[in-house]
Amino acid sequence: MPSGRHFLQIPGPSNVPDRILRAMDRAVTDHRGPNFAEIGGKALEGMREIFGTRERVVIYPASGTGAWEAALANTMSPGDRVLMYETGHFAALWARLAGKLGLDAQVIKGDWRSGADAAAIGAALSEDRSGRIKAVCVVHNETSTGAVSDIAAVRAAMDAAGHPALLMVDTISSLASVPYAHDEWGVDVSISGSQKGLMLPPGLSFNAISKKAEAAAGSAALPRSYWDWEEMKGPNETGYFPYTPATNLLYALNEAIDMLREEGLEAVFARHRRHAAATRAAVEAWGLEVLCAVPADRSPVLTAVMMPQGQSADDFRAVTLKHYDMSLGNGLSKVADRVFRIGHLGDFNDLMLCGTLAGVEMGLRDAGVRHRPGGLAAAMDMLAPARRQAAEGRPEEHTEVQAAQ
Repeated sequence: MPSGRHFLQIPGPSNVPDRILRAMDRAVTDHRGPNFAEIGGKALEGMREIFGTRERVVIYPASGTGAWEAALANTMSPGDRVLMYETGHFAALWARLAGKLGLDAQVIKGDWRSGADAAAIGAALSEDRSGRIKAVCVVHNETSTGAVSDIAAVRAAMDAAGHPALLMVDTISSLASVPYAHDEWGVDVSISGSQKGLMLPPGLSFNAISKKAEAAAGSAALPRSYWDWEEMKGPNETGYFPYTPATNLLYALNEAIDMLREEGLEAVFARHRRHAAATRAAVEAWGLEVLCAVPADRSPVLTAVMMPQGQSADDFRAVTLKHYDMSLGNGLSKVADRVFRIGHLGDFNDLMLCGTLAGVEMGLRDAGVRHRPGGLAAAMDMLAPARRQAAEGRPEEHTEVQAAQ
């Protein structure tokens, strides 16, 4: 085994901080005992704050895929049409899941190099004069491409079209890393998972639910049992769950919420923007290209980097793992072996970013990837003034994604 600590720089699961590991490291509690209500209630209330909602939040012992299914199963009926914008691999997977549930997934094809086009969504809704579309589904942060979608703009386009469809948003890789406002943006169902910005291991997933979505659930006819929001309602009101929850992950979730409150969500978001901008500076200095071609859409969570023509991203990743014990994200489906992804999210600081970028630069050299040296230096040059500005409470100058927020 190599010495030192493994660098896990995929775009999730993200690094789990020691405080959260220690919070999980305790005896399993009685999930029906009198003391559990405080644990469950704190988690449910804390997640309302993280989502930016005063409405219900449901917590499942599941991956984000389960929360996708829960959102659709609770609100849709067989044959309902859902409008889905394909920003990348995960948006495509969500559309495939909808089809498996017996829904009619109408997919707007994207170029995998930008966020969702709100105008295209609005146009599709305007053409739906019969009202067949029952929901619009958008991935906020597309982890396969490193592109963020402007959810407020999507809601504005839906309102301009005067269409009654529900708005469902996947925040699996954006929640607690990118500004998000469930209530303010008029989202009906927000979907997330524990293993990204929340800094937990995989195993928890979430739905934040508007009153409009709850009303839709009353007449929806897709079969549901495990995912049923109504089954959760009574027990959740007193901090309990209708079936065995992931008790130790709830300890971890409460610790994560405390950590996010201590740093302050605005400071968390600014830190992610700073690291994203420094990473992009490194990529530019290397002479490589960021997959997301629209600067305003570039993600604070990760950067997907295109390989030079004819060179293998997977070979480069294998060399970097072998020599420097660092895992980087692979390209998925349409961009398989053509990109690698640098995760810069969650429990992460400037020095960890510099170590990551040093590992990437050494891996590029060892794998024989065509590039210019100096990426790490470019990132360091950007980090220093940005950190001074943050410490002094001055606005950031290097926030290329700010326009998308």
